[in-house]
Amino acid sequence: MTQPSTADIELDTSAIRAAAGYQADVQHEIDFLFTREIEFRQETIYFIIVDRFFHSGQTRNPGPHPELFDPTHTAWGKYWGGDLQGVIDKLDYLKDLGITALWISPLFEQVEDLMLGQYAAMHGYWTKDFKRINPRFLSSGASNSLNSCSAVTSLVAAMHDRGMKLILDIVCNHSSPDVNGQKGRLYDDGVLIADYYNDTQNWYYHNPEITDWEDEHQLLYYEMAGLATFNESNIAYRNYIKSAIKQWLELGVDALRVDTVKHMPLWFWQEFTSDLRTHKPSTFIFGEWGFGKPWEANCVRFTNHSGMSILDFALCEAVRAAIARHAPGGFHLVQDVLAYDSTYDTATELVTFIDNHDMPRFQSLNGDPAALHLAMVLIMTSRGIPCIYYGTEQYLHNDTNGGNDPYNRPMMERWATDSPLYQLLPQLGKLRRLNPAVSLGSQVEKYLSDDVYCYLRRYRDFRCFVALNKGGATTIQVANIDLEDGTYFCPLTHREFEVQNGQLRDLVLNSQEAIVLSYFGNRVEGQTLVRAQLNGYHTQPGETVVVVGDCPELGNWDIAQAYALEYINDNTWFGEISFSQTAGKAVCYKYAIRRSNGPPNYENLVSRRWILSDRGTVKWRDTWAS
Repeated sequence: MTQPSTADIELDTSAIRAAAGYQADVQHEIDFLFTREIEFRQETIYFIIVDRFFHSGQTRNPGPHPELFDPTHTAWGKYWGGDLQGVIDKLDYLKDLGITALWISPLFEQVEDLMLGQYAAMHGYWTKDFKRINPRFLSSGASNSLNSCSAVTSLVAAMHDRGMKLILDIVCNHSSPDVNGQKGRLYDDGVLIADYYNDTQNWYYHNPEITDWEDEHQLLYYEMAGLATFNESNIAYRNYIKSAIKQWLELGVDALRVDTVKHMPLWFWQEFTSDLRTHKPSTFIFGEWGFGKPWEANCVRFTNHSGMSILDFALCEAVRAAIARHAPGGFHLVQDVLAYDSTYDTATELVTFIDNHDMPRFQSLNGDPAALHLAMVLIMTSRGIPCIYYGTEQYLHNDTNGGNDPYNRPMMERWATDSPLYQLLPQLGKLRRLNPAVSLGSQVEKYLSDDVYCYLRRYRDFRCFVALNKGGATTIQVANIDLEDGTYFCPLTHREFEVQNGQLRDLVLNSQEAIVLSYFGNRVEGQTLVRAQLNGYHTQPGETVVVVGDCPELGNWDIAQAYALEYINDNTWFGEISFSQTAGKAVCYKYAIRRSNGPPNYENLVSRRWILSDRGTVKWRDTWAS
């Protein structure tokens, strides 16, 4: 069987439909793909520091303190001129790059002053007013009140017209540090409501700096870097911050990235995420649990119980060590992190990355473009939602002081559409959308050494095999590859590979080469689609998790006809269930274990109940009731 490449799918669907042995109508697949809402696991995120991205050419807003702006782009702590219209101007560039979701640095109005004569709040984390926009991102004279600012609505409209989602970066833990004698002065659409140095309403904690980063009490209630730390027990504060973020969601923001989440208690985040999703149920939220690891209990507890996902620092560090630094252990370091996936309830929603605004860029560690290409293929095809730091596709980096902050935030300089990475990333982004094995499925190691890493992504009858070689040319044998026998085309290398008897024999991998082979199955379709996930049951060989219930789609309580879920890892079973006959009606269901030898095992609870929508996508996230 000859399988088409993802590039072919995009460029020549008529040829694909005629391909010998291809079992799906690809044009139907593409039509189906782009006429339904696609969840965040199928997105490719691009992270922008607004001030350092692009100036639109509109009249610059000098603000009350023009000295905060540096037109020479040499004072790294000052504003350099990027604006919201500049982001809009480059949306087609980003769409052609394969970007489907844009994470932009905080847009809130900031302290308008210089700290120590050289540091402005161009980064966006010294908020003055959560209900106003930083005027430096607007044209001169434009209103910056969220109620009347057209720049944000224009950005949202332009992105949604292109099928892109907007992720707003927010911070709930703190406002501003002491800048020339003012600290934590907070406004509600221009009205002063709190002041750290005159805190009569107890909006802030007044504790010393964190000195012991292993002390949870200090992490939650002490100050970090002199920032005025909010008192989340104050209901006035909670009402303010939630009302502000809801206002942004009403303007069309699709998702939130939340700063410094480990510095606020879990109960606050549970209330915060619940309230926001009640307001806008589709909101995807992920947080920055700084340098969190899956073997750290507090990090896992937060991820599984806060109502949000997190940035995957552990995988980031492993990829940087293995590929950029050539650390001992090589790809074993990456697999060691992935081996902990079952500690998370939804590892497939972790946001993956190789660098960001708080660490040296990948190329400051290793300037070889081939190493960067390998790292990008890895995070674009591994579990999780990949996030690309702005300029990576143009090899943007500044190695002054090792590339540490602020030198990891250069001005975007090039917009070349013929750079090798700009050409590579759209192919990988399309693969993520066309092949749900990449975005939704399990990941199985197939070959592992210090220099070579092969893995299979699988979901239902979809497959994606990836081989990465960071060393010299080599030949390997891959047994039990779990791909249908046939000829496969790699869109990255333009080479063909033959799978025979379930094996990939004598696989030649050139130096610093990546190979991607895909098998496309049949998508789940239906008037109403339920994405059902079960956590908390460790299956044994011969056991399958099923959903059984009182409707035809769930077997009418006949466990032999119940809907079987897909194994993702030792803690997660997942599946897409198509409802047509029962769409728009109430259903009862529970999970059960179907055994190849022996009686079934049912959850110990009165059946779960759900009123299905009459169309669209629904998520069931459940834990086994024992």
